[in-house]
Amino acid sequence: MNKDSMILVKSTWNDQQTFRTLPISENCPYVECIWDPEQKVFVVISKVTKTALHMLPKLDDNGDPMPTKTKRPNGRMIKEEKKSIETFQEYYIEDMDAMKYIIKLMCINSEEFDINLFLSTTK
Repeated sequence: MNKDSMILVKSTWNDQQTFRTLPISENCPYVECIWDPEQKVFVVISKVTKTALHMLPKLDDNGDPMPTKTKRPNGRMIKEEKKSIETFQEYYIEDMDAMKYIIKLMCINSEEFDINLFLSTTK
């Protein structure tokens, strides 16, 4: 990881104020990072991709989700199918000291941007 390859910015996540990081150079190995104030976890999204199976809506010829006749066990009223898709590798940092160290290493404005303002409002 190149030092100073990202910048911290204010953001919103699930209607709560938070912060995230954005890449400022092409060689940054991350897509973004975000502090989830509800779960109290720092999510690091890497440019590394992986293949994962996901349940996705089954679509009709018009591209619309196909309805079911009855409610499914997951509560949805649409047909779903398992698809293999490429997703970005995610890392979840729960240790506050580790998160602050990572931010210090990769963010150009880590000294000026006060992440503690967002951490102290966490419930």
